Amino acid sequence: MFLFETIPWYSALMWFGVLGGLMLVNEVARINKWNSLFIFLVLPLGLTFIVWPTTAGEGTSMDDWFHWAKVYSALAGCLGFLAIRHIKGAANNKYALIFPPFILALNILEACVRDFQVFGMGAHGMVDGVFMFSGPWNIMNGIAGLLNIITISGWMGIFISKDKKKDMLWPDMLWFWIIAYDLWNFAYVYNCLSGHAFYAGAALLVSCTIPAFVIRTGAWLQHRAQTLAIWCMFAMTYPAFIDTSMFAVKSSNSATALWVVSGLALASNIAVFVYHVYKIVKLKRNPLKEEIYTDLAAYKAVAAK
Repeated sequence: MFLFETIPWYSALMWFGVLGGLMLVNEVARINKWNSLFIFLVLPLGLTFIVWPTTAGEGTSMDDWFHWAKVYSALAGCLGFLAIRHIKGAANNKYALIFPPFILALNILEACVRDFQVFGMGAHGMVDGVFMFSGPWNIMNGIAGLLNIITISGWMGIFISKDKKKDMLWPDMLWFWIIAYDLWNFAYVYNCLSGHAFYAGAALLVSCTIPAFVIRTGAWLQHRAQTLAIWCMFAMTYPAFIDTSMFAVKSSNSATALWVVSGLALASNIAVFVYHVYKIVKLKRNPLKEEIYTDLAAYKAVAAK
């Protein structure tokens, strides 16, 4: 195949299993704060001291700064969002509302740094247990990620849903930004974690995009943080699943594929950036203080909830 080596039927079936599992645990976490506290605080504390020193330690594909930083930054996001959702008055505190864009931008920036780092390696082979092929695509995708950060807007409009699940809704974070993010993030995983792209790229991204479009619109960042944290904990506990198990699917490591995925990521994020600037100029909005897309039907559909 163009992006991946041969995908046997049982790996394709497992892809849907991973997708369903991530969505299911995400929904369990949404039920109440106690489920969330167990999944995103109690469980990772135990794993940190008892399991990960062995499964994600020296000699494993998880033994690098990025994997450890990613799991804890994702968990920090989940717990921070949980506080905003359940602590009375937090969603009305302008300082608290700075946290969601900050942790999101930090997660994107971590990946941008890694893309630039991989380019600098000049690699074409195994690095830290993962096959890496350095090239201009790393620079392209790093730039795409930086544009993705720049176009984050409207966090002052974040609010909490009035139902029992108390979801964190962000009306200004709309479908076009989410798709540009998905294309960028898939390209990042494909560039820098090629052997993980089938699950950690495609299945993981779909697992938060589906809920954001059809289950609870407006809560994409909450879905993203929770599914990412769930996946990172699983991957650090069972790295063999994506590395050496019968279900592992390797990337094709084709230069053409790397050019294409990073090119799509860069093109989509340039388009969102141009549209973002257009809306700011046309509506005379300050992106640091105001929401940008209040005139769009998609924004109004979330804001009305």
